[in-house]
Amino acid sequence: MLDVAGKELRDTISDVGVLVFFVIVPLLYPLLYAYLYSREVVHEVPVVVVDECRSATSREFLRKCDATADLKIISYCADMEEARNLMHRHKAYGLIHIPAEFESTLVSGRQATVNLYCDMSGLLYYKAMLSGCTMVSLEMNRDIQMTRLSGLSDREKEVITMPIENEYITMFNPANGFQAFLIPAILILLLQQTLVLGVAMLAGTEAERRRAGVLILGHEYDNPITVLGGKALAYLLVYGFTATYVLCFVPWLFHMPQLWQLPTLVAFIIPFLLSSIFFAICISFFVRDRESCFLLFVFVSVPLIFMSGISWPSSNMPAFWKVLAQLFPSTHGINGFARINTAGALLQDVRIEALSLWMLTGLYFMLSLIIYERMYRSDKMPGVEFVIAMRARARRNIRVAARDIREAGQEFIETTQRIQNIRRYRRGKKNN
Repeated sequence: MLDVAGKELRDTISDVGVLVFFVIVPLLYPLLYAYLYSREVVHEVPVVVVDECRSATSREFLRKCDATADLKIISYCADMEEARNLMHRHKAYGLIHIPAEFESTLVSGRQATVNLYCDMSGLLYYKAMLSGCTMVSLEMNRDIQMTRLSGLSDREKEVITMPIENEYITMFNPANGFQAFLIPAILILLLQQTLVLGVAMLAGTEAERRRAGVLILGHEYDNPITVLGGKALAYLLVYGFTATYVLCFVPWLFHMPQLWQLPTLVAFIIPFLLSSIFFAICISFFVRDRESCFLLFVFVSVPLIFMSGISWPSSNMPAFWKVLAQLFPSTHGINGFARINTAGALLQDVRIEALSLWMLTGLYFMLSLIIYERMYRSDKMPGVEFVIAMRARARRNIRVAARDIREAGQEFIETTQRIQNIRRYRRGKKNN
């Protein structure tokens, strides 16, 4: 097993393409993603205004909207057509329209409306605009109600206008941003996908060498369990360091929430890496060349993010996709690591995810073993018969090479003798 692990490590180091997936991509991609989401939320979204009321109340509403951290009024337009032109040119991403009857409606004691239009090409623009305008409208509603209450103290007015005081607290995500909730999922998926691509590329290289008849293996490849154990040990050694960098150093570097405890994190990541390794080995049997792994695995990254339930709740997914998602280690790894890293969960809190990862480890190990055994019998994979055949071919090639060397040596000796005979003949003729 150690011999197989050593050979896999040597193949990994000597293959530039595998090093890209095992080392370069895990080093650079987490930094890129974390940097892109480092702003967490969108602030100062540029908006335009069409104020048809032009009253003190409408100006107060707009002034308070501009004072929020979410919105920034860049232009006061004369009509809707001018405002739409600015949005079409992406100078602004939102439009606030105040009708002409805005203040007269409020004075008469009726409910007034403010129209909001948003560029839905980015949901964050809509979120910032809606939250900013809603906060301002609630504050102005309270002020209007308090001015209409007479004969009461200020404290009584506060109680009447807000009988139940509320406070909005975001748990485990203080900035309420994308980085803290999305980056942990991307990091876990990155480990799985790079592992699958690297293992598949190594398998494609072996398949190409096997077809060319240049794959020479030793006796350590006689036992399938030894082969699988050695490969898993090699990949686990490599990805032990990679996972430490990706899951611990990158979040610390970008000041993301890290509430994990080391024993819990290690006990959870080990089954995730093992299940991903045997999943990659099982998938690699269907790879016939180095390039086919890109066509098979790269495009599934985005669907796996959705199926994990991190960006869309799994409770609202069709049953087929929920069942299919359970077959991928990333689904359980993302949900478990997000709770361990962001919410400080202990191992017993993620026992379902950890148990699922151990079950996937056993499942993919058995599948790999079965496929290995079947392909041994068909002489398509390096088994006992294959090793014997390759050794016989090597010995035959050595015998042919030795025979050629002997023939070449004999021919060289005969040629040398003929040259010497010619020289002696010429010297004798010259002396005569």
